[in-house]
Amino acid sequence: MTSTTTNPMPAGRGRMKLAARCRLATEAPAFGIVVFCAILFNAALMGLETYSGLAREYRLLLGGAEECCLALFTLEILLRMGAHADQPKAFFRDPWNVFDLVVVACAFLPFIRENATLLRLLRLARVLRTARFLPHLRILLIAVGRSLPGTASFLFIGALVVYVYAMIGWVCFAEADPRHYGSVGRAGLTLFLLTTLDGLTDAVRAGLQISRLSIIYYASYALFASFVLVNVLIGVVLNSLDEAREIEEENNRVPAQGGADVHERIATARRALDEIEASLSAAASSTDGRPERRLEASRSGA
Repeated sequence: MTSTTTNPMPAGRGRMKLAARCRLATEAPAFGIVVFCAILFNAALMGLETYSGLAREYRLLLGGAEECCLALFTLEILLRMGAHADQPKAFFRDPWNVFDLVVVACAFLPFIRENATLLRLLRLARVLRTARFLPHLRILLIAVGRSLPGTASFLFIGALVVYVYAMIGWVCFAEADPRHYGSVGRAGLTLFLLTTLDGLTDAVRAGLQISRLSIIYYASYALFASFVLVNVLIGVVLNSLDEAREIEEENNRVPAQGGADVHERIATARRALDEIEASLSAAASSTDGRPERRLEASRSGA
């Protein structure tokens, strides 16, 4: 009597098959285009809701469209998580995956859905998800993040320059022009507005009526605040932009190499499994044939 046993599929192979199928869906060009269009459509819905008359008249239609967008975003996140079923930790190593998961998951929290202001802010955050599908925008956002330390130093130096010149302006022009230099606060506000060189001509003319030496004051401030500091800020941003490009190129290079290694390992594992199955089948067939041959030999001997 021959007994047949069915071996269940190992959990590891099941996760690998699930990850392969989900990865095939998420890496398709149509998938990214659909999600990108859904994000833009969701942003357009937010704009339409700002018109009170239109929002009241089509309230149910707009609400249904918003629920459809949320369902599509949820399906997208589930597919992306499924694509990392074989390596769940890799999903959370990508900051964009974490951002998308938080934005979509928060929409299901009761206290957020009941708060209209938080819900609008959350929906507005979905617009930032377009950076996932626009490489240049993603590079700019990375550059902005990496330029924050340099920007903080720039702001400190800029505030120091404004404060020093505000104190000098208060000493020199407080009595003649108390409207703009009556206190260090007013002087600082005046100089901050002059940083963009808007109104500098009027300020110089008013200063010349007080003293001809005021031209040195305004010229040196314009040189430091509007030219030197602004160029320093531009340099910080450009340096961060170059670093962001290098990071993006490195991230694009590593998955490509890692993907080739993974595919090669999967192919090797499949060949090994095929060989094991073939050897097990051969062993099972030889084992099943031995009792019959022994029985036939005993009958012939008798």
